[in-house]
Amino acid sequence: MLTTDKTRIDVSLKGEVKKETPISFIDLKAQQRRIRPQVEARLAAVMDHGQYIHGPEIAELEKALADFTGAKDVVLCGNGTEALEFAMMGEGIGPGDAVFIPAFTYAATASAVIMAGARPVFVDVDAATFNMDPLDLEIKVKTVVGEGRLRAAMVIPVDLFGLPANYPAINDIAARYGLKILADGAQSFGGRQDGKWVGNIAPMTAISFFPAKTLGCYGDGGAIFSQSKERAEIWRSIRWHGTDPSHKISIRAGTNGRMDTMQAAVVLVKLSIFEDELEKRRHIAGLYDALLKEAIDLPERCAGASSGWSLYSIVLDDRDRIRQFLTDENIPSTIYYQQPLHQMEAFSAFSPQGGLPVSEDLSRRILSLPMHPYLTDDQIHQVCETLIAAL
Repeated sequence: MLTTDKTRIDVSLKGEVKKETPISFIDLKAQQRRIRPQVEARLAAVMDHGQYIHGPEIAELEKALADFTGAKDVVLCGNGTEALEFAMMGEGIGPGDAVFIPAFTYAATASAVIMAGARPVFVDVDAATFNMDPLDLEIKVKTVVGEGRLRAAMVIPVDLFGLPANYPAINDIAARYGLKILADGAQSFGGRQDGKWVGNIAPMTAISFFPAKTLGCYGDGGAIFSQSKERAEIWRSIRWHGTDPSHKISIRAGTNGRMDTMQAAVVLVKLSIFEDELEKRRHIAGLYDALLKEAIDLPERCAGASSGWSLYSIVLDDRDRIRQFLTDENIPSTIYYQQPLHQMEAFSAFSPQGGLPVSEDLSRRILSLPMHPYLTDDQIHQVCETLIAAL
């Protein structure tokens, strides 16, 4: 369950909240003001040594991320989508394989499966957590196995909005049907389950360093976390055109998927303040919960798991009207996601018969409120006061 220090939270809504404007949905400028001298020093060091590709910061960040999460190894790459693709390439996922993914998530997960040559099989999500529903996963796996046209090969749970998926249940299903597990942790770095950080919960975890993530760079970047050093060496080969450690002889098919040294330098600085920022996100989420719990039904806070709080999302019956009210009062909000994947033109050929009712319902009702470590308590009060006035 989410825990907060109640002594730090003033949950009264007295109509006397000082309005601080503007409120940013995500505020990267505030973070940059905090760390700019350190970032500039790191970037200057890269310019001094001149190793803009595969400089020493790459290995330094890979080790730092492995040490932080407890993963056996970490491999940096160009972006989060490549992280998914490299992991599938390393497992030989391709034509004839079925890869089970949630329908309520960003398009990158489905696109990566298709780019690997496999077929995405869309699974509905749990209305309480927004993550992949293990019950529907088993139904979809049984259907694929029963039809016999595809090999049930892999499941890619997505840790939506920061909360790790139900890996204990998914692990059980994967073991019974011989599925490999690749976690899509693009939104959940900083989350935990049963005492383990995201990156060390599943055998393989792909994350993104897109600037708006909980741990982001100043461009594109990604990483794959592994509980096996052997897997990690395959990914290192794939990211450098499939070459051997000398980077001269190709030993497998690969691509150019390296992360730039400068982006690694930026992430190293951000990692140094990450736990402090994560604590601030937890405080903000706790304040939201305390202020809103009497007004709306909050999403489930799962026992044994804690969110990385990349987003704070709620479900509203009259979402569009309420969002317009917030906009008129200069309160930013965003909809993730306006359409589930199986209803998008690019993926409609893979839409399951009968649809996916929970994903479809959430797309009509979900709303994300401002979430970043530099929101003040007064700003959270302002957001909640305005939201409650709109109900």
